[in-house]
Amino acid sequence: MKKATIPQYTIASILVLVFLIPVLYIIFSSFKPINELFSTNPTFFPNQWTTNNYIEALRGGNFGRYIFNSFIVAVSSTVLAVVINSMSGYALAKFRFKGDSVIMLIILSTIMLPLEIIMVPIFSVLKFFGLYNSLWALIIPPAATPTGIFLMRQYLLTIPDEIIQSARIDGASEWKIFYSIILPNAKPAIATLAIFSFMWRWNDYVWPLIAINSPKKYTLQLAIANFTGEFGTDYNSILAVSAISMIPMLIIFIIFQKQFVQGTVQSGMKG
Repeated sequence: MKKATIPQYTIASILVLVFLIPVLYIIFSSFKPINELFSTNPTFFPNQWTTNNYIEALRGGNFGRYIFNSFIVAVSSTVLAVVINSMSGYALAKFRFKGDSVIMLIILSTIMLPLEIIMVPIFSVLKFFGLYNSLWALIIPPAATPTGIFLMRQYLLTIPDEIIQSARIDGASEWKIFYSIILPNAKPAIATLAIFSFMWRWNDYVWPLIAINSPKKYTLQLAIANFTGEFGTDYNSILAVSAISMIPMLIIFIIFQKQFVQGTVQSGMKG
């Protein structure tokens, strides 16, 4: 592999700073007192560090419950997404049947549909099955996504068909081939899908706002929005909780960063 040159490193470093500065500003601002936050001469770093913003937000906002709800939704939805999208990607990548290309084309075409178009049908289905105002309403709808199916299919196309054919000759069932051969070889793609799925569910705001009306079942993003009231906005608490909400995604990415990069690169190697 060709090594990156100094100009490439320079451009990459500049891009990192461009995307990182707003995040760092949120983190540092979450340690500022209210008078310093709205100072006429704002500073990047706090002049007076304080943790009162975190203490007040966690003490008065019942954020333990909201973080737990978001964690349950994000983890459960991610597990379902990995299982369903992996199966779908395997079927579309390694099985030839009449209409397989048409099915893949239809799945890809749904990527162009914004959430606003399918909100009403999804809401009607959830209402019919009695799932409205439950965490299942946030877990089940995104279990299968066109992006996830496409990602898994593209990656599984890189796995040689000879391996699967040899396993079939040895008498292995399709289920055994799937969990003994396909899943172990698809770890980079699975890690990529898991990171994206967890990130989407953890940061989702619009759909939980529609599907949940009980404060006890609010996710973290809905709880953060509640700091904006009719007569004012508690910016200190919003900054503190926003900084806390970054931690799970940071941990997930640090754990799976190697597989994430490998899966992202290899998913587009074969069409």
